[in-house]
Amino acid sequence: MTAFERLRALPARGKALAAGLLLAACGAVAIALFLSRDASVALFAEPLRPEQVAEIAERLASWNVAFTPLSDNVRVDARQRNALLLRLSMAGVPHAHVATSQEALQKAGPLTPQSVLDAERQEGLAGDLQLALRGVAGIEDARVMLADDRPNIFTDEAPRPATASVRLTLRPGATLSRDALGGIRAFVAGAVSGLDAKRVALLDDRGVPLAETASSTNEAVDLQASLQSALDAAFGSDATIVRVRVAYDGRQHEVHDARREPLGAQAIVASHADERYANDKKRYTKSTATEDHGSTLHEERTSLAPGATEHISVAVLVDAARRLDPLKIREIAVAAAGLEARRGDTVSVEAVPFRRIAQKPETLQTTMLGYAASFGPALLFLGGALVALRIVARPALDFATSLNSRAALRSIRASADGLSPAEVRATLSNEPPHTVAAVLSGLSSSTAAAVLESYDPATRGAIVRYMSQPMTPLARDAHVLLRSRSVS
Repeated sequence: MTAFERLRALPARGKALAAGLLLAACGAVAIALFLSRDASVALFAEPLRPEQVAEIAERLASWNVAFTPLSDNVRVDARQRNALLLRLSMAGVPHAHVATSQEALQKAGPLTPQSVLDAERQEGLAGDLQLALRGVAGIEDARVMLADDRPNIFTDEAPRPATASVRLTLRPGATLSRDALGGIRAFVAGAVSGLDAKRVALLDDRGVPLAETASSTNEAVDLQASLQSALDAAFGSDATIVRVRVAYDGRQHEVHDARREPLGAQAIVASHADERYANDKKRYTKSTATEDHGSTLHEERTSLAPGATEHISVAVLVDAARRLDPLKIREIAVAAAGLEARRGDTVSVEAVPFRRIAQKPETLQTTMLGYAASFGPALLFLGGALVALRIVARPALDFATSLNSRAALRSIRASADGLSPAEVRATLSNEPPHTVAAVLSGLSSSTAAAVLESYDPATRGAIVRYMSQPMTPLARDAHVLLRSRSVS
């Protein structure tokens, strides 16, 4: 029998159950297909370069964003696409693609002119430098422009040396020290043949040379910290106060040095003088001759970029109470800061009384206030806990007593169920009147009347008074319990 025949042979309830299972399976399959579908979209509309994909993947991974990297793009959740694009644009990611030397040379063919090859090589070298500068700490992006050296074509035209211009985009809050700027100049000059580091111009986003905008604060702070640490180690942390100021020359200087050297061992110029006196003719003659043996002329022109250190000023304040030797401190300051007298560096060491705040001796009142401030919160907490315990203790005790009474009533009622009046009387022989009233209220009238007749008049009157009064919650609970037990 086939599966279809078995299905037709099933009763109506079996067919309905099979149809329900089939629909549930189809629904489960549909839900699984819906959940397994790819809901991600491409993050960028245009294809990306491999270095741009790597840069975006690194940034998304640092943000803990789920993504799927592709060869030319990145796939993310469609609901996060707009927010991620905005966040990446604010972070400046990805950087624009820069053609490297390898890409530039791939465009060259066997018939490419030499001038085009030189331009492509120069562009590729600039791209290599830009990518390398992006990896320097504090630099977000860089733009490099190179100009090769040009010899003098005409006799009246001076040769032009190779130059380079670098525009740096720094990260927010980042600064470059003078040493870092010098390292960048040396790095660019080392990559270009015939380029002098002094002819590398560094600019920021505003177009201002970084040599001028580089604040002297970094160098001054370093010198100040170095000198202060040396004095603190020698004389104590509160003995001296050091302040350093570094001034820079913002002008650009050019030095021209010309020297003539002789061709051989003889001097460049030789002079001869001849004097004669003829006595018979009473005549005096004098002749002078100059002979030039030839020389070579050596000329050197040096261009000094702006930002050179003009002078350093150091001021050291010494605590007069320490009675330190100002001459020794002056020698230490000159050596530690590297001061040069020919440059105009100055150092001033003065012994002055330091202002110190006099500490008053602690009195009994101050001591007590200190203890109060230390132990006050704990004492307040302890007092509050005691008050709360005092407020809660009585209700808690009453609640525990009521629970105990309820348990006693349940026990008595359980033992009174199904007993004769004499047996009920024996069970309640040691119970107080209010408990007997609560139990009798839950019994039948005949049983309650028979039990009451067995008590003496005084106890019977007290029990009747409790039964005639409004029942307390304890008695009412017992009554309900007894009624429920009597009905059962």
